[in-house]
Amino acid sequence: MKKLLPALITGLLLSSAAYADESVVKTQKLSEHIYMLLGQGGNIAVSVGDDGIYIIDDQFAKLSSDIKKTISDLQPGSTEFVINTHHHGDHTGGNENFAKAGAHVIAHDNVHKRLVAEHGEGSDFLPRISFSHDLKLHFNNEHAHVMHYQHAHTDGDAVIFFNKANIVHMGDIFFNFGSLPFVDVDSGGSVDGILAAVDDVVKQIDDNTKVIPGHGPLSDRSGLVVYRKLVQKAKDVMLKAMQNKASLEQVLNADPLAELGLEYASWLPKERVTTLFYRSLKQ
Repeated sequence: MKKLLPALITGLLLSSAAYADESVVKTQKLSEHIYMLLGQGGNIAVSVGDDGIYIIDDQFAKLSSDIKKTISDLQPGSTEFVINTHHHGDHTGGNENFAKAGAHVIAHDNVHKRLVAEHGEGSDFLPRISFSHDLKLHFNNEHAHVMHYQHAHTDGDAVIFFNKANIVHMGDIFFNFGSLPFVDVDSGGSVDGILAAVDDVVKQIDDNTKVIPGHGPLSDRSGLVVYRKLVQKAKDVMLKAMQNKASLEQVLNADPLAELGLEYASWLPKERVTTLFYRSLKQ
């Protein structure tokens, strides 16, 4: 079941009404050299400049041609690097297509391990460069700092800080829908890890920072703080419901998240969120 989870996530995300029409890749300019692309999967950041082109995440394979065309409209040329924020297919599905076009994929060591397990050794889906804690990409007059946050959304999450442009790409540590995140417990994710990652990012940015979420519209520091408070509130009500060694069935029946008054996507209903929070906090 665990091996099927990434494919299941991909399929569910693909069918979600939250994403744009499949024929459209929308572009939002964030700075002189950095753009945000919104499509079906995870939000993409594009860096263009004198050194060339690189992107953060690449959505689904079937969108690669549309994504490449959109990028070529920003600046002619091929993509030299793809940075994966984590291993899920709605962020890495285009890896093979971009690699065959000459790009080098960069990701955390655990992303490499999980993509090997999914696609096999030697696959073009795999990162050619992997790292443990962090790395810096000195490209297009920017020193992009790629930092790993352990056991957050998954065990391979990376957040990318564009310090000069004052932009940060959060990957799926941040779901900007006014709802709770997907805590991929089966891929090493945890509620506490998400909170710790958000806390660290909040300390490093300011009120003018543009925050790219894994999904949803562009945000900022205040939006990230609101999201953090929501996740903390969900943790608090869950822990209260889990007192006296309550079973998962008992917690589901108590429906502790109901008091938050949130709406849930069809692929991530409240019962599933409750179950994932329970499993994470039980550990």
